[in-house]
Amino acid sequence: MSAGRARGLKPVFLEQYSHEPNIAVARFWRIAGITPPPAELEANERGGQAALRALDQHLTDNPFLADGRYTIADIALYAYTHVAPEGGFELESYPAIGAWLSRVDGQPGHIAITD
Repeated sequence: MSAGRARGLKPVFLEQYSHEPNIAVARFWRIAGITPPPAELEANERGGQAALRALDQHLTDNPFLADGRYTIADIALYAYTHVAPEGGFELESYPAIGAWLSRVDGQPGHIAITD
Protein backbone atom coordinates (compact mmCIF):
# COMPACT_ATOMS: atom_id res chain seq x y z
CA MET A 1 0.00 0.00 0.00
CA SER A 2 1.33 3.42 -0.91
CA ALA A 3 1.88 6.10 1.70
CA GLY A 4 -0.73 8.29 0.00
CA ARG A 5 -3.31 5.53 0.14
CA ALA A 6 -2.55 4.93 3.81
CA ARG A 7 -2.96 8.65 4.55
CA GLY A 8 -6.29 8.50 2.71
CA LEU A 9 -7.53 5.72 4.96
CA LYS A 10 -6.65 7.47 8.23
CA PRO A 11 -9.72 9.78 8.08
CA VAL A 12 -11.93 6.81 7.23
CA PHE A 13 -10.79 5.17 10.47
CA LEU A 14 -11.61 8.43 12.29
CA GLU A 15 -15.13 8.16 10.88
CA GLN A 16 -15.54 4.58 12.07
CA TYR A 17 -14.02 5.01 15.53
CA SER A 18 -14.93 8.59 16.48
CA HIS A 19 -17.67 10.02 14.30
CA GLU A 20 -19.99 7.06 13.94
CA PRO A 21 -20.07 5.90 17.59
CA ASN A 22 -20.48 9.44 18.93
CA ILE A 23 -22.00 11.83 16.41
CA ALA A 24 -24.18 9.30 14.57
CA VAL A 25 -25.35 7.66 17.79
CA ALA A 26 -26.31 11.02 19.33
CA ARG A 27 -28.29 11.83 16.19
CA PHE A 28 -30.05 8.47 16.33
CA TRP A 29 -30.94 8.96 19.99
CA ARG A 30 -32.59 12.29 19.20
CA ILE A 31 -34.42 11.06 16.10
CA ALA A 32 -35.63 7.93 17.92
CA GLY A 33 -36.55 9.82 21.10
CA ILE A 34 -34.16 7.78 23.23
CA THR A 35 -32.85 9.23 26.48
CA PRO A 36 -29.65 7.39 27.43
CA PRO A 37 -28.30 7.33 30.98
CA PRO A 38 -26.59 10.65 31.88
CA ALA A 39 -23.11 9.10 32.06
CA GLU A 40 -23.50 7.58 28.60
CA LEU A 41 -24.80 10.87 27.20
CA GLU A 42 -21.86 12.77 28.72
CA ALA A 43 -19.31 10.29 27.35
CA ASN A 44 -20.93 10.52 23.92
CA GLU A 45 -20.78 14.33 24.01
CA ARG A 46 -17.08 14.28 25.00
CA GLY A 47 -16.25 11.79 22.25
CA GLY A 48 -18.16 13.74 19.60
CA GLN A 49 -16.54 17.04 20.55
CA ALA A 50 -13.10 15.40 20.49
CA ALA A 51 -13.80 14.01 17.01
CA LEU A 52 -14.94 17.40 15.74
CA ARG A 53 -11.92 19.16 17.27
CA ALA A 54 -9.55 16.69 15.59
CA LEU A 55 -11.31 17.12 12.26
CA ASP A 56 -11.33 20.92 12.55
CA GLN A 57 -7.66 20.99 13.50
CA HIS A 58 -6.73 18.90 10.46
CA LEU A 59 -8.87 21.00 8.14
CA THR A 60 -7.35 24.24 9.42
CA ASP A 61 -4.24 23.51 7.36
CA ASN A 62 -5.71 21.23 4.66
CA PRO A 63 -8.49 21.86 2.14
CA PHE A 64 -9.54 18.21 2.17
CA LEU A 65 -8.82 15.18 4.32
CA ALA A 66 -6.21 13.36 2.24
CA ASP A 67 -3.52 14.37 -0.22
CA GLY A 68 -4.86 17.93 -0.53
CA ARG A 69 -7.69 16.83 -2.78
CA TYR A 70 -11.25 15.55 -2.61
CA THR A 71 -11.23 11.79 -1.91
CA ILE A 72 -13.37 9.00 -0.51
CA ALA A 73 -12.21 10.14 2.93
CA ASP A 74 -14.13 13.39 2.48
CA ILE A 75 -17.24 11.53 1.38
CA ALA A 76 -17.03 9.20 4.39
CA LEU A 77 -16.70 11.97 6.96
CA TYR A 78 -19.09 14.39 5.28
CA ALA A 79 -22.04 12.05 5.87
CA TYR A 80 -22.32 12.37 9.65
CA THR A 81 -20.46 15.66 9.99
CA HIS A 82 -22.96 17.68 7.98
CA VAL A 83 -25.84 16.40 10.14
CA ALA A 84 -23.97 16.68 13.46
CA PRO A 85 -26.29 19.48 14.65
CA GLU A 86 -29.15 16.96 14.50
CA GLY A 87 -27.29 15.11 17.26
CA GLY A 88 -26.74 18.24 19.33
CA PHE A 89 -23.27 19.09 18.06
CA GLU A 90 -23.19 22.70 16.92
CA LEU A 91 -20.61 23.37 14.23
CA GLU A 92 -20.21 27.15 14.65
CA SER A 93 -17.16 26.61 16.88
CA TYR A 94 -15.45 24.73 14.06
CA PRO A 95 -14.82 27.19 11.21
CA ALA A 96 -12.53 24.89 9.25
CA ILE A 97 -15.25 22.23 9.24
CA GLY A 98 -17.76 24.78 7.95
CA ALA A 99 -15.47 25.79 5.10
CA TRP A 100 -14.77 22.13 4.27
CA LEU A 101 -18.49 21.30 4.22
CA SER A 102 -18.93 24.10 1.67
CA ARG A 103 -16.08 22.74 -0.44
CA VAL A 104 -17.61 19.26 -0.41
CA ASP A 105 -21.07 20.69 -1.21
CA GLY A 106 -19.50 22.38 -4.23
CA GLN A 107 -18.03 19.23 -5.74
CA PRO A 108 -19.31 18.23 -9.17
CA GLY A 109 -22.05 15.66 -8.85
CA HIS A 110 -22.75 16.44 -5.19
CA ILE A 111 -26.33 15.52 -4.32
CA ALA A 112 -27.77 16.93 -1.11
CA ILE A 113 -29.60 14.51 1.15
CA THR A 114 -33.07 15.85 1.78
CA ASP A 115 -36.14 14.49 3.55
